[in-house]
Amino acid sequence: MTGPIVVAIITTDLRDDHRRYDEPQPSFGAAPTGLLQGLKNMEGCEVHVVSCVQRPVASPEKIADNMFYHSVEIGKWGWMRGLYAGCIRAAGRKLREIGPDIVHGQGTERYCALSAVFSGFPNVATIHGKMSEVARHQHGAGAVAFYGAARLLEEFTLPRTDGIVCISDYMRGLVSKYRVPAWIVPNALQEIYFESPGKKAGGRGKPVLINAGVISERKRQVELLGMAGRLHARGANFEFQFAGSCAGESAYAREFLAKVKPAEEAGYARYLGALPAGELVKRYDEAGAMVHFPGEEAFGLVVAEALARNLKFFGARTGGITGIASGVEGAELIGPDDWEGLEHAIVQWLDAGAPTPAGAAEEMKARYHPRVIARRHLEIYSEVVRRKKSANP
Repeated sequence: MTGPIVVAIITTDLRDDHRRYDEPQPSFGAAPTGLLQGLKNMEGCEVHVVSCVQRPVASPEKIADNMFYHSVEIGKWGWMRGLYAGCIRAAGRKLREIGPDIVHGQGTERYCALSAVFSGFPNVATIHGKMSEVARHQHGAGAVAFYGAARLLEEFTLPRTDGIVCISDYMRGLVSKYRVPAWIVPNALQEIYFESPGKKAGGRGKPVLINAGVISERKRQVELLGMAGRLHARGANFEFQFAGSCAGESAYAREFLAKVKPAEEAGYARYLGALPAGELVKRYDEAGAMVHFPGEEAFGLVVAEALARNLKFFGARTGGITGIASGVEGAELIGPDDWEGLEHAIVQWLDAGAPTPAGAAEEMKARYHPRVIARRHLEIYSEVVRRKKSANP
């Protein structure tokens, strides 16, 4: 291939997700942001980011010297209710204007991977979470309907892509049935998590344990809150902090909000709400440990984030978490249904003075720095383009 490879990445703009249409700059999820930071100003590639939106938004032509941004406005019938047909058509028109060598759909839960497959260009899809697994953990009519439909669209999409980027070995196992080329490439951490870790307040005040993630059945924050209550009743001295968005209309979220109030009054738990990356880093640096104990997890980006700040880690031995924690100082895994084992591990850590690791951050940098992950993506893009050209000379 002569000249830089031209890559189109289809991903959601968080301004549309959060209805913040007046913000001047596009913003993306944690995983796409990490990849884009790695590709930013990297020689040998030209990147075009394409996002579908429901209302007009500011669209700067460039978001880096080698990176362009394109928003395409879609009417209300072009989304899930219309099986994303409007997104597919509009994204396709924009892609034909760009003329990329390859299209990368970021995620199967909405229009991104589907639009990449229908683009007519060589394409790959990143699967952030297997919709069949996510659907199994959903409750409430709205969530069940959305993820049920997403599962069906995913089953249509994945056999038709030219390659699947799996964020963990666990995910690769789930997609092996499609008989499509697949690679294991973990999500990149954003650059902010590799800034010099702050000093831990070892031995000063209450040890802080933090849980980060959307308040949901899959993440099991209500159950963690119950465990914290039992530890508090046994006289353990700590504060358990929860950070993450909480959709109050779900029964699970309402239960969490109701139960965290008396825990806050008792002084052993606190809900921090949804935090931007910069504030979350500060909270990590003030904490001693991360607890992440979901019933199912495709990757577990918050696990790598916390270890990149040299936190002690207590987690469920499930999904992609096992790969992140493997061989990392301070990472301790417990069976996903062993709540007694989790309590015991935390008590032992508290009794030992709440020590934190010293070398976890360097290991996370070697594995998940944006440049490391971006280089691997470029290798995959080139491989797919070569393969497609060989098949269609």
